[in-house]
Amino acid sequence: MSWPGITQRRVATNGIQLNIAEAGEGPLVLLLHGFPESWYSWRHQFAALQQAGYHVVAPDMRGYGKSDKPHEIEAYNQVEIVNDVIGLIPALGHTQAVVIGHDWGAPTAWACALHHPDRVRAVGALSVPFIPRSPVQPMPALREMFKGQFFYQLYFFDPGVAEAEFEADIRGALKKFMVLAGGETDLTSLPVKGPDDDMFSGLPDPQTLPGWLSEADLDFYAAEFTASGMRGPLNYYRNHDLTWELTKGAPDHIDQPAFFAAGSNDGVILMAAEAYQSMPTHVRDLRLNELIPGIGHWTQQEAPDAVNALMVKFLRGLDG
Repeated sequence: MSWPGITQRRVATNGIQLNIAEAGEGPLVLLLHGFPESWYSWRHQFAALQQAGYHVVAPDMRGYGKSDKPHEIEAYNQVEIVNDVIGLIPALGHTQAVVIGHDWGAPTAWACALHHPDRVRAVGALSVPFIPRSPVQPMPALREMFKGQFFYQLYFFDPGVAEAEFEADIRGALKKFMVLAGGETDLTSLPVKGPDDDMFSGLPDPQTLPGWLSEADLDFYAAEFTASGMRGPLNYYRNHDLTWELTKGAPDHIDQPAFFAAGSNDGVILMAAEAYQSMPTHVRDLRLNELIPGIGHWTQQEAPDAVNALMVKFLRGLDG
């Protein structure tokens, strides 16, 4: 597959190399993907941001795609991930960037702004609102909160278990994961799972793909994860406690210009309702805050026109 106007290369940062997709010239905008995705999840944003006058860069985050994949679980804590992103800024010839993230990329974007205000002049997030550092250790709290229930982050925690299930049928697993988290799915209709269940057994196999996800898109993702495996991406979930330990004393507010958007049917918004409501208290210059009707978790893929319009509006507000 080729993407007119988008080039790819590997760039050294923070002791590793990340594959990046890039287009355009001007102020730097970094787009950070989530799980289980790649730079490709931003494919609809390049043209709009390039035409608006920006240097648009979407890396494969560490552990993904053609980027380096350290083996150690601890290498995927958020301090290291943030250092990857911050290191990209001078490596790409810039002194500052606007950092925008989706899913796992959202807490990374927030953390970049929180810890590196000299490098991050503005921040945006899709799906995951800003959540200050917890006063309590995360994993024990999650285990208590979801005692007796299946919770995907607890299932992902033990090395090798989720990898085996995903990698037994990468395309089928990704199809279920992506379609069932989209806006077309009634999350209340999915079967209730117990704490000893796996991820995909018993979930309906979508017979057709929604309009935002083509067979070619699914083929691309499946090929990427067939080549790279799932260990790196799943390791992000295994570092909640280490990240918490490493960020003791972190500020609880962000002062840079910021925006947030999510789908009205996004399960993350349902889970993080309290954080979403309190976000303006902690994000002090939240200039745009939108719920996009009818879409689910894959914000920029399900509603590219709405997301592009919001991004361009936000960036023009920064740069006139």
